Amino acid sequence: MYLREGCSLLLKVQKPSIPFVLNTNLNGNFLRDGPNPAEIKETDVVKRLRQESCVPLALQFFKSIANSNIFKHTPLTYHVMIRKLAGDGQIDSVQYLLQQMKLEGFLCSEDLFISVISAYRQVGLAEQALEMFYRIREFGCDPSVKIYNHVLDTLLGENRIQMIYPVYRNMKRDGFEPNVFTYNILLKALCKNNKVDGAQKLLQEMSNKGCSPDAVSYTTVISSMCMLGMVKEARELAARFEPIVSVYNALINGLCKNNEFQEAFGLMREMSEKGVLPNVISYSTLINSLCDSGNIELSLSLLAQMMKRGCEPNVHTLSSLVKGCFVTGKILDALDFWNRLIREGLEPNVVAYNTMIQGFCLYGHMDKALSIITRMEENRHSPNIRTYSSLIAGFAKAGSLEGAASIWNKMLTNGCCPNIVAYTSMVQVLCKHSKFKEALSLIENMSEERWSHAVAAFNALIKGLCEAGRLDWAEKVFREMEQKYRCLPNITTYNEILDGFLRGNRIKEAYDLSREISMRGMEWSLPTYNTLLHGFCSNGVPALALQIAGKMLVDGKSPDGITYNMIILAYCKQGRADIATCTLDRVSYGGGNWRPDVISYTNLIWGLCKSSGIDEAVILLERMMREGVFPNIATWNVIVHCLFDKLGQISPVHGILDEILSQDQLNSDSNQTCEGTDRILQAEQTRHV
Repeated sequence: MYLREGCSLLLKVQKPSIPFVLNTNLNGNFLRDGPNPAEIKETDVVKRLRQESCVPLALQFFKSIANSNIFKHTPLTYHVMIRKLAGDGQIDSVQYLLQQMKLEGFLCSEDLFISVISAYRQVGLAEQALEMFYRIREFGCDPSVKIYNHVLDTLLGENRIQMIYPVYRNMKRDGFEPNVFTYNILLKALCKNNKVDGAQKLLQEMSNKGCSPDAVSYTTVISSMCMLGMVKEARELAARFEPIVSVYNALINGLCKNNEFQEAFGLMREMSEKGVLPNVISYSTLINSLCDSGNIELSLSLLAQMMKRGCEPNVHTLSSLVKGCFVTGKILDALDFWNRLIREGLEPNVVAYNTMIQGFCLYGHMDKALSIITRMEENRHSPNIRTYSSLIAGFAKAGSLEGAASIWNKMLTNGCCPNIVAYTSMVQVLCKHSKFKEALSLIENMSEERWSHAVAAFNALIKGLCEAGRLDWAEKVFREMEQKYRCLPNITTYNEILDGFLRGNRIKEAYDLSREISMRGMEWSLPTYNTLLHGFCSNGVPALALQIAGKMLVDGKSPDGITYNMIILAYCKQGRADIATCTLDRVSYGGGNWRPDVISYTNLIWGLCKSSGIDEAVILLERMMREGVFPNIATWNVIVHCLFDKLGQISPVHGILDEILSQDQLNSDSNQTCEGTDRILQAEQTRHV
């Protein structure tokens, strides 16, 4: 079912090189199908080679002609055949033909040599392309600025930054002045390596040498600055030259990444004021970011404005709206946009298909997701790793091991190497089915080079083991992560094992582990504090919980609702309901973003019932309902338990029972038995954590 990376299904398939032997026997079929052999001309051969779409057949025809006595290849026929082989990435055959040209005394033109360099680039052999370039004069071709630019661009494609500048120096030493294309390649190389300061200096150098930067130059630098979060500096740079739409689009994209939508809309207005019309990229960039943030209404308004101004949406625009509808739960609207995309004749691309698949997987509609991948394949779009990982994650979320395994096997069969998302999702679904050995085996089947990046997969395994109560095994995996697999645990790893220890009432191990986090210099996350608060409260050590709360304040972490609820519960378990009341009041009237919820009030009502009696609890219950927080079954259980514990006080609070009986919550749960206040509260807290 699983394959190690490097096994046959995961290897990149290389095209077999065609044995190139010119002294083969003449195949008459190739000649009989064409013109009369006695009348074969250069134009006939060139036409036949260009019209033949099958490269092996074209090559066989070329060899047959070479072995005949009726035609001798010319520089043009060599050029046509070499370009055809170069376009197909057949480097060995290209080199052989170049050597044949050299032996026959034919010169290699500038354009042909550029085709050869492009062939090397196509198959990812930048270093060999450079070696071929240094032999350029052997083939009767002199270097030129154009050829230098293609060599530099090939090196840039593989980010061979250490080779680019020596070639550039050689170019200047050969007496060639760089043109705007040369400079743009150097700018891309600098920006690709986050050296935007150097890129800005190069822009200035271009101007000083009389080579004015073009739209590509400015867009390259400004896009890179925006990607690095330097939007303000990018805007200052853009203000120095005549505005162009591509630069505005880069700035809009940078602002959208920072969720600065007002500023992005301001740029759109500025474009119109300066006579630069926003294009489909301008609108689509903003619509996509609005959809990502869940602001689907505003993105729809922008779509209407876009169409009103005569700018038609493209597949990227509609894909973004599909994604936005899924994010906000509007599945029918997502389908409407998808159908519109099809209806308007826009061919969905792989990104669009993946958006639909991911959306259906998000809501568990796996049958619909599978129907989309079927349509995708019918339209000759190959699923990629995002397609497969989305489906595996969807089946894992639904708990379907069979479905996840089926997609996993299909992914490997199609030669697509799984990523960490796919591995993690498979580990999750295996753990749901208690197949822990298989989950660990799956992680081990990753290549050793990828173990260090497998922390999410290990976290999923540890979580599954902890939830199943296999704490010793979980702890073993936790320790072996670093020792055996060279994968450093992160704070989420510690949170999972902490939660497992605390659920298993292993207080000392949890406390020691919390100290280990600090000793390793790792910063506690909010879930770390809340996990410890909940665990210590649930295990009857509220004093430790309050110590954790104190550390949280000292560390400058902002509590959330879970934190406050745990602090209130901890004080109540210590019999200090008065301090818990002060805490709730401070949160209620402190002007913060969070307000006490039903758990906060229920915890405090329980504490008051234990320490102060039913009267104060009833007063708090009335306040709770006045503030629009309605009791749930746990709240009423606390009150009922308190009444029965204090039978002598039933008469004064007789009206409470009528209030209880009138509540929908109790009517809907009339058959639920009271299993103990502490257990109910613990269950409620666990659910919210």
